[in-house]
Amino acid sequence: MLNRTKYDDNLFEIAKILGQQTDFNEVLRIVAQESSQMLKADLALVLMLNPDTRETVKTIFKEGQSVKQKEYLDIHIHIGGWIITNRKPFLSHHIQKDDRFAKGLFDKVPIKAVIGVPLVIEGIIIGALMMLYRDSSDFINKTSTELLENIAAISVPFLRNVQKLRKYFLSSVPEKSLIQKYKNAGLYGKSPRFIELLYAIEAASKCDVRILLVGKTGTGKEIIARAIHKFSAREKFPFTAVDCGAIPQTLLESELFGHKRGAFTGAHSDRQGLFLEANGGTLFMDEINNLPYDMQSKLLRVLEESEIRPVGSDQTININVRIIAASSVPLKNLVDENLFREDLYYRLHVYPINIPDLSERPDDIPLLADHFLHHYSRQQNKNVKNFHEEVIDFMKQHNWNGHVRELENFIERMVTVASPDALIIDSSYFPIELQNELKNFRKKINASSGSEALKEQVNKYEADLIKKTLIECKWNQSEAARRLKTSEKNIRYKIEKLNIQKPEVG
Repeated sequence: MLNRTKYDDNLFEIAKILGQQTDFNEVLRIVAQESSQMLKADLALVLMLNPDTRETVKTIFKEGQSVKQKEYLDIHIHIGGWIITNRKPFLSHHIQKDDRFAKGLFDKVPIKAVIGVPLVIEGIIIGALMMLYRDSSDFINKTSTELLENIAAISVPFLRNVQKLRKYFLSSVPEKSLIQKYKNAGLYGKSPRFIELLYAIEAASKCDVRILLVGKTGTGKEIIARAIHKFSAREKFPFTAVDCGAIPQTLLESELFGHKRGAFTGAHSDRQGLFLEANGGTLFMDEINNLPYDMQSKLLRVLEESEIRPVGSDQTININVRIIAASSVPLKNLVDENLFREDLYYRLHVYPINIPDLSERPDDIPLLADHFLHHYSRQQNKNVKNFHEEVIDFMKQHNWNGHVRELENFIERMVTVASPDALIIDSSYFPIELQNELKNFRKKINASSGSEALKEQVNKYEADLIKKTLIECKWNQSEAARRLKTSEKNIRYKIEKLNIQKPEVG
């Protein structure tokens, strides 16, 4: 059963965060992520009506477990359409048995339970907010629906941005200025998943709330935390970092809150803790999932009261510190296993950001590798400038279990063993533990190189023939199709596939 009182603070935090947003993508992400978290949904969908036609309904944001588009398309069309048409909430514990829809309509959909509410402002319906569950659950009920209605009511004024909505029914491109801005802060990439991350970081830097970074070890959580601090209003104040798993439990309280002289054996003088060091600025608490259970309750009190008490003191000290916490495992899993306090989890889970690993952004590997190459080349007074093509291809297909950190170490090692006059890093500098993988990689390349070379030659011949014919026909595609004894549709397809460009006149 849902306890509404427990979520009152979260509703207030959602409203507070949305009120500080200037980026529409972040508004969508926050609405979907926070609602799915509060209602324990497997998938959240934000559906919006085309503001120009008032007919087309599109899922403009989804958050949660991976579900293929074709798997939730029927839900999007039929249940989303039902909510918008009827202008009222929807609740079903088993959509496959719901008699409001044709029998068998949802048989192939891996979703059983659904709750959804319309997004209405000033009497105008602009879309729907839906929570999807893989299994039928007693958790969803009338109270859950009312809570989702409250979230929708808070969110809808921020979602009614006609100009921003239009881009979801058109095409959009990432902002180059954002890429350059965060490149200067040490974040490199241009893949869609990376751009999505940058928008989240940009928005997080503009609102002064607690941040929770979730990403595997080596994905760059501290760099991201520093970037958020750098572009926030707290930039002129300290940024302090602590690894909660690297400090002995007996010293952790003193490390965080400080201590008075004589508080324990070895306390020969007063010590200022990390919270006071970061006062006015940001405290980055890495691997907070390793925080001992008794310390979790003490941290919770600090977050609630904005004050600390040094070990051995009977006086409290007021503090003003922004917490950016990071975890290499989802904290919700630890809450479910009773290894992490649920009340502390919700205090930290105000503005969560999920950080992708390299397997989710392989196109960024060459950019990161080039950055590390030049960094360590300068650091070691070497002259290496580039990678051999084989090395780049190898890096793109390698499974980087240690993520960005492992990639960086790999490149640092190769630069270190490179000769002083080397200009290019090739596979001769590979560490010995990767030699077998390199051999297998070469076998795969050699096995496919013959067919690939033939395919490239055929494509080149075909492109040259079509382009020559088009020039002779003054770029008349119908005439060229007749000469080549094929259809005009096929000519258009080949022009696009083979990237045949019309010569510029002039």
